[in-house]
Amino acid sequence: MCLMTPADPDVRGAKPRPRHRMVDRVAAILEMVARAPEGLTLTEISTELGAPVSSTHGLVNGLAATGYLEERNRVYRLGAAPYLLNVIAGRPPVTKVSHDQLLGVHAETGLTTALSAMVGDSLFYVDHVSSDPVYAYLGENRLRRSLLRTSAGWVLLADKENRDIWTLLNGLPEDDSPRVEAFLGQLEEIRRTGICASPRAARDGGDGISVALREDGMTIATVGVIGDATTIAPRRDELVEILVRHATEWGLR
Repeated sequence: MCLMTPADPDVRGAKPRPRHRMVDRVAAILEMVARAPEGLTLTEISTELGAPVSSTHGLVNGLAATGYLEERNRVYRLGAAPYLLNVIAGRPPVTKVSHDQLLGVHAETGLTTALSAMVGDSLFYVDHVSSDPVYAYLGENRLRRSLLRTSAGWVLLADKENRDIWTLLNGLPEDDSPRVEAFLGQLEEIRRTGICASPRAARDGGDGISVALREDGMTIATVGVIGDATTIAPRRDELVEILVRHATEWGLR
């Protein structure tokens, strides 16, 4: 594959930037996977890249570990990290969930509403509506959040393959053990329903309810509401119904 670099007429006399073989290969892998809606196998990537499977495997594993690629059934697709970089830079691409749609959920629930995505082993708020300065700060600064301490993180993590889940859980600190046990106890139910309701996983007394947003059977993000546990728990069923209804109306259930 040849990656085209547009010429700049104002710098015709400048020397071209030096190329780096590994960077070229990483960029080529990301582009070829992005252009393959059904994804590519390691062999297909290696063949198209014109590189040995052994060296390609190392690059692909590194990209999957950092969220730039996602592997399912030995097929690689583009992960969430490239999208998140655009969001952080203030150049978010068009998404199927608009800010106005999040405003609709917020108006009906009166709670902080967040569109969340998983990148690597962290959760990020891609978009949000909140009058709570804490969550507004987290969302506006695209700060990493623990997957195991948020309802959205439980939904996103549950959609991963078991080996990826075990790898992440095994690397957590000892004080997360109760949350690990609680998550594993709800894993199959979350996978079946695409819902995590009031897991009480946050360490600051906060809680949330999140619903999977799915395309072609895959969870691409979550929509959820966040608040104090004393506020969330009594409204659990009501809030689940609202979130599922909106996600269904958006065509993402």
